[in-house]
Amino acid sequence: MALADVPRLPLAHLPTPLEPLPRLSAYLGGPRILVKRDDCTGLAMGGNKTRKLEFLMAEARAGGADTIVTIGGVQSNHVRQTAAAAARAGLSCHLVLARAVPWDEPAYEVSGNVQLDHLLGAQVHLLPRGTERGGALQRIAKALRSQGKKPYVIPSGGSNPTGAMGYVACAMELAEQAQAGGEKIDYLIHATGSGGTQAGLIAGYHALGSQTQVLGIDITADRAEIAAKVRAIARDTVSQLAPGTALPKAAVQIIEGHAGSAYGMPTEQMRDAVRLVARLEGLILDPVYTGKAMAGLIGLVRQGRFAADQTIVFLHTGGMPGLFAYTSYFQNE
Repeated sequence: MALADVPRLPLAHLPTPLEPLPRLSAYLGGPRILVKRDDCTGLAMGGNKTRKLEFLMAEARAGGADTIVTIGGVQSNHVRQTAAAAARAGLSCHLVLARAVPWDEPAYEVSGNVQLDHLLGAQVHLLPRGTERGGALQRIAKALRSQGKKPYVIPSGGSNPTGAMGYVACAMELAEQAQAGGEKIDYLIHATGSGGTQAGLIAGYHALGSQTQVLGIDITADRAEIAAKVRAIARDTVSQLAPGTALPKAAVQIIEGHAGSAYGMPTEQMRDAVRLVARLEGLILDPVYTGKAMAGLIGLVRQGRFAADQTIVFLHTGGMPGLFAYTSYFQNE
């Protein structure tokens, strides 16, 4: 199956910019670092999930859905963009929010992404701490069916083979931008959490026969689990694009050590990275995903992982509304 044959609902501002980060590159002493601005996808303050939702929402429409149901943490970027996509498509939307992060700042459950969820008109279901997430999601979908609704259930992060097609498309977009700019991308680095973004990138580069290596910086504090998710989704995505094609085991590379104690819990390295990039490049990162991914990139450079003449692309997956749920942490110098 060619990517062009997969149903798609245009939602994003594409192609997103590919920009150099010269001051950061100079500060680190090489390699050359570029940023792929998927924070600029446009839908409800942008982010990487919009690419996935182009394919997921098309599938929902094709199946006759009238309601979208999805799940995430309280400050989930995915649910915020899903609410916006549902609004654009004229569908009702139910968001199941799990208290997955033990962060006690008062703003955490009312500001940032949560405020936008409500503004976008979604029905928000805030689960008590300790509730089993998968079961709660299915119970809400079942209740909607009993009311005569036809819900389309999107997994956490939009991470399944349908959603991963968004990042197959991104890999192809990046390859075109690199070719047009005379660039050779040696590594693509990004935050990996629910697995679909990395899986799609791996599948996309595999389809292109590219030598670009995709490095996912683990932000879950569970490398084994996320590696298994990425491998499973990438394998299924590759099989849809090119049946019978095997994905090399080495294609899935997860870098651990930057997640901190748990998903969503801030780290000093993340805060340093967010401040550094803001003050060198005027680029704003978030505390849960891109801040930790940038801390990982900086750590790899300082460990000598890359040659000075290589080119790295950092994928900015968005998430800036989440900054406002960690206000006090960033006010402390």
